[in-house]
Amino acid sequence: MKTSLNAFLIALSIIISASILGTAWKKSHAGHSTLHVTGLASRDFDSDLIVWEASFSKKAMTLKEAYKNLRDDAEIIRRYLIDKEGIQEKDIVFSSVSISKEFDEVKKKDDETRQVFNGYNLTQSVHIESKAVEKIEAVSRQITELIDAGVELYSQAPRYFYTKLADLKIEMLASAARDARLRADKMVENAGGKLDKLKSAEMGVFQITAPNSTEEYSWGGALNSASKKKTASITVKLEFSID
Repeated sequence: MKTSLNAFLIALSIIISASILGTAWKKSHAGHSTLHVTGLASRDFDSDLIVWEASFSKKAMTLKEAYKNLRDDAEIIRRYLIDKEGIQEKDIVFSSVSISKEFDEVKKKDDETRQVFNGYNLTQSVHIESKAVEKIEAVSRQITELIDAGVELYSQAPRYFYTKLADLKIEMLASAARDARLRADKMVENAGGKLDKLKSAEMGVFQITAPNSTEEYSWGGALNSASKKKTASITVKLEFSID
């Protein structure tokens, strides 16, 4: 009988203690509910900087002849580009020359093979970075005209960039924060509560994609350079306390 009474008293004390602690926790956390919201901002814009590259090569049995032929092609390319309206000579940059020896594999009578030297192959690239986006874009399409001059030029697709990206990002952060605040106001208003102080703010991922594209968003932020027209998007996460 005494054992049962002791067990009853212990159980009762545990229940009372839990009730006291629970009431104390509720009081300490009263008025400290939080709301997390995410704001979004997006902006369409056109690139204001274009980067275009092309490569060309020459092959000859002697290094001297290969280099002379490559230099002649570089001069033809330089003159062709300078003659195009809107291209400044200072924007035309030629890379250093890459040299490689090439060999043919020749099979001998005993089915063994040996390498036979068949010439020097020299390669060089030309690079243009300019704000004359439309003009350089047109040149990148017309450059095949040099084939008639005997120049084998391999043109790459232009890449497009925006030089005022830092300013755009700041503007979009402000827009995303305003969007998050508006969402928070509406949510709390509809729930009959009152928004209190901002507790924290965190910038989400900044993405640049082609408009209406199906590009996959990256956790580190996508940066599309293939499209002249672009869409930037950014998120901002805010945390508010609620009365």
